[in-house]
Formats: sequence, structure tokens, C-alpha cells
Amino acid sequence: MIHIGSILTAQPVWLKIVSIVVGTFILEDVATVLSAVATQAGRVSFSVALCSLYFGVVVGDIGLYALGFAAARWPFLRRFITLPNHEQTERWFSSNTIKVVGIARFIPGARLPLYTACGFFKAPFLPFAMTAIVATLVWITLLFLLSLRIGKWLLAHQGGWRWAGIAGFVLCIIFIGRFVARLQRVS
Repeated sequence: MIHIGSILTAQPVWLKIVSIVVGTFILEDVATVLSAVATQAGRVSFSVALCSLYFGVVVGDIGLYALGFAAARWPFLRRFITLPNHEQTERWFSSNTIKVVGIARFIPGARLPLYTACGFFKAPFLPFAMTAIVATLVWITLLFLLSLRIGKWLLAHQGGWRWAGIAGFVLCIIFIGRFVARLQRVS
């Protein structure tokens, strides 16, 4: 009988990289947790997992900026967003790019609207990209290292229930993010 762990371990490195990068486009925190658990289980190397996470998240962040940038130029896309006063907002985003990007990285639910708005209101791209990269390095590294520790404990101590524990941890990350995002909307 073939063990599922041996199948996952036998996958080519490029497929693991693509899976992690695509996972960051779907739910980056979940991709980070699952990559850390896979690293702890010996399915993917530490450097491959972390570099893939960094790459996927940064590409996703720049993609959100590009989406806003495109919406500013094409009326077809502009109809999907609500716009405040254009000139005043453009000045504000230009002068607060680093703060906006840095804060949005750590507040669940804030990246999509704020990064897209940065692109739409022509926030300077270089400060945007550099801040997104630095904030990603900090956030993803912290979450990955925390997930490694929790994953190690779950894999070592939970026996047959370890996958239920990992699923619970992933769901906890998702629900905490959703809860914080709802609190922001109420405030």
C-alpha cells in the first residue's frame, strides 16, 4: 500500500513551488500555515516554502496595486469600485503610501481595498512595492515560524488526530482574520 506522505514527498520541487504560490493568491495565511506544516513534516524544504510564500504574496500585492491602476484608466473596471473625491484622495495616498501599505499588511481584510486604492489613486509605486515587500517579509516570517512551532507540536503529540488539529489551527487563522475584519467595519 502506498502512503500518502510518500506521494507528497515525491512531487517535483517546481510543483510544490507552484502550489504554494497559487495558494497565496487564494488565502495567503492558510497557505503559510499549510506550508509550515508541510515543512515540519518533511514534505517541502524550509527555503523553498518560505521563498515561495514571499514570492506569491508580493506578486499578489503588486497585482492588487495593478488592478487599481487599471481601474483608474479603464472605465470598464471603474464601475466596480466606489470613489471618493479623486484629487484630494490622490494627494492623501501619495503622501501616506508607506503608512497605508505597512498597516494594511497586518490588518485582516485591509489589503484588497487599500492596495487597490493605492494603484487607483497613483500612489508612488516604488515606496508601495518596497513597503509591501518589507511588510511581507516580516508578517509571513512571523506566521511561518509560529506555524512551524505549532505544526511540530501537532505532528509530534496528536497521533491520528494531528490532521484534525492542523485543520482546527487553519480554521482558527481564517476565523480570527474574519472576526478582526468585521470589528473594523463596525467601528
